[in-house]
Amino acid sequence: MRAIDYSPLYRSTVGFDRLFSLLDNMGQPDANQNGYPPYNIERTGEDSYRITMAVAGFSDADIEIEAKQNMLTIMAEKSETESEEDKNYLFQGIAARSFERRFQLADHVEVKDASLEHGLLHIDLIREIPEAMKARKIAIGTIVIDDKKSPQIEAKAKK
Repeated sequence: MRAIDYSPLYRSTVGFDRLFSLLDNMGQPDANQNGYPPYNIERTGEDSYRITMAVAGFSDADIEIEAKQNMLTIMAEKSETESEEDKNYLFQGIAARSFERRFQLADHVEVKDASLEHGLLHIDLIREIPEAMKARKIAIGTIVIDDKKSPQIEAKAKK
């Protein structure tokens, strides 16, 4: 795949830096994410979404969620306890390795709630557009001219 150079566009545009950075990052796979942990993104309403991640083996104390400048970051690090170190597994299929998963959020999307139940981390998101940016309807008014107050110009017909 060819790399696209956006530097000429940086010189001739103002305020589109974030867009070009997103385009740059789309073509590069994130080495840290490699599909772990699996997740779903669902639309739960017109302006609400839910990210569900399978985080079996992690407790709420092991998981950290941070939202900063349109970037949602979920990090988890399994804290080793003495009882887990003494275990001798014949087969360990539940991956409890540390991870960091990032999601790019659209403008005005905020984290509403997060919960952990049955090994699934649910993060509820909502898009709240400020009143000043919402579309509004403009009523079209009519002008009523009062015949008594407005002068009329009379013209005589040509002969």
